[in-house]
Amino acid sequence: MSKTLFKEFDSVSAKQWKQKIQFDLKGADYNDSLVWNTNDDIAVKPFYHSDDFKELPPTSNTKATNWKICETIFVADVKKSNIKAINTLNKGANSIKFIIPSKDISIESLLKNIHLTSTEIHFELQFLAPNFVTKLIKTSTREKFHIDVDIIGNLARTGNWFNNLNDDFSKFETIVKQTNSFSIDISLYQNAGANIVQQLAYALAHANEYLNLLKNTDVIKNTIFNVSIGTNYFFEIAKLRALRLLWETLASEYQINTNCHIFATPTKRNKTIYDYNTNMLRTTTECMSAILGGANTINNLPYDAIFYKNNEFGNRISRNQLLVLKHESYFNKVNNPADGAYYIEKITHQLAEKALTLFKSIEANGGFLKQLKIGTIQRKIKESAAKEQNQFNTGKEILLGSNKHPNPKDKMKDNLELYPFVKTNQRKTLIEPIIEKRLAENLEQQRLKEEN
Repeated sequence: MSKTLFKEFDSVSAKQWKQKIQFDLKGADYNDSLVWNTNDDIAVKPFYHSDDFKELPPTSNTKATNWKICETIFVADVKKSNIKAINTLNKGANSIKFIIPSKDISIESLLKNIHLTSTEIHFELQFLAPNFVTKLIKTSTREKFHIDVDIIGNLARTGNWFNNLNDDFSKFETIVKQTNSFSIDISLYQNAGANIVQQLAYALAHANEYLNLLKNTDVIKNTIFNVSIGTNYFFEIAKLRALRLLWETLASEYQINTNCHIFATPTKRNKTIYDYNTNMLRTTTECMSAILGGANTINNLPYDAIFYKNNEFGNRISRNQLLVLKHESYFNKVNNPADGAYYIEKITHQLAEKALTLFKSIEANGGFLKQLKIGTIQRKIKESAAKEQNQFNTGKEILLGSNKHPNPKDKMKDNLELYPFVKTNQRKTLIEPIIEKRLAENLEQQRLKEEN
């Protein structure tokens, strides 16, 4: 951005561009015709110019040349999971995420014959057990291991602590001391319908709860954000860049590492069971946003993941999408490819500013945990989700094959191996859980009923 190109041409100011556009509109209003507003209340202009900046933004420190291709494996059977991980790595992945449902599994057997010095491993623990983490660390190359334990994320998702507030935080603090890191799952907020500003503000407030409650933040060397990537291509690029800016601001206040690790996965919210091959197009552009936004690790979502059991074909396609992006589309050749794009730079800072304002409001009203307990966070997400749902229902938000150009011959009733809709399970919870829901669910349920 700082290098002047084409010096032989006279420069054109933003004012001159706007005057030319206004002339070509032949009397139509510039704002009404060409400026549109997002659900984050950001006015998107038809063009952006260096005049929009008091000073040019600095070069970002992201390294898109180093992004990892990851695949998630749910560990129901240790031996099968180990074989699957090795096969996946042999077929192009260089990162594995193991979802661990029980502390009774054998870590040694799970990691057998995996090159731990060259493979990035993520462990998502569905329980809280410092002793299990100790076993993990003994077998680890610490720089390559990431352990995801998010007790507030579990509370938000399930409505309950693992045990109770004091016990959970005590064990969480022990794990943080062991791993020198903690993770924040903000994918839940996106998949439940939160807008981008909310996602960023909640990520910051969520992290701040941990930083406030941890007795010694000096031990924190790494912070992991698990992020879901939505459909708004340029805004999702800006979202990840804004997340890094916001984390740098917060981490600086606590004098801890201002870098973070972003683990990105395509959203479930816009995925469909009808015309399901379109999901591949959606996940491709979402993965592109993640790469250009500076994600460290990308775990693609198989096109049939919401209605079909885990299978080799779906996994292979999703993995190959990332391999094509990396090795055939050259999405690993430039470290900070979004730098210098006035549009992306501008919305990055607008998103960050709005998220910071919302974060300050959350903190002024007792913090993220209190806002969860009294239901404010849930209510705000519901309001955002309802607005987006109405846009889908009225055709303003389009999902091809669902509310636009549906194929009436497409039948799915006999092809559903998984229940793809929100499940209702009556149980007692401490708070109202945040529920993920896809935009097309109601429409799909109606179509299933009408199938012959």
